[in-house]
Amino acid sequence: VQLQAFGGGLVQAGGSLRLSCAASGRTFSSYAMGWFRQAPGKEREFVAAISWSGGTTYYADSVKGRFTISRDNAKNTVYLQMNSLKPEDTAVYYCAAGALVTRYSTNYNYWGQGTQVTVSS
Repeated sequence: VQLQAFGGGLVQAGGSLRLSCAASGRTFSSYAMGWFRQAPGKEREFVAAISWSGGTTYYADSVKGRFTISRDNAKNTVYLQMNSLKPEDTAVYYCAAGALVTRYSTNYNYWGQGTQVTVSS
């Protein structure tokens, strides 16, 4: 599976962005998908994850209630809708695919290249 994330950009605090992650391959619907982020000088951290069916989702406490993960298996795409953005959300955001829906990056086998999100105060 090859993944390509896009949709990042510069937004003011309180604004919204929607990230997309397009996957190649016919097996996309069999993978759980996750979003992770890495801010400068910090370790990569979990943001959100969704099961292959979309029936199970997990969120980091820091984004719960503000971000929504979803997927469209017909379009081989997973989304991350980000609302009420804060400066601390500034990071490179990565999408990932794996066998299990989990918060742990080690369980994801395939990674996209990342897209930059910058939130100004």
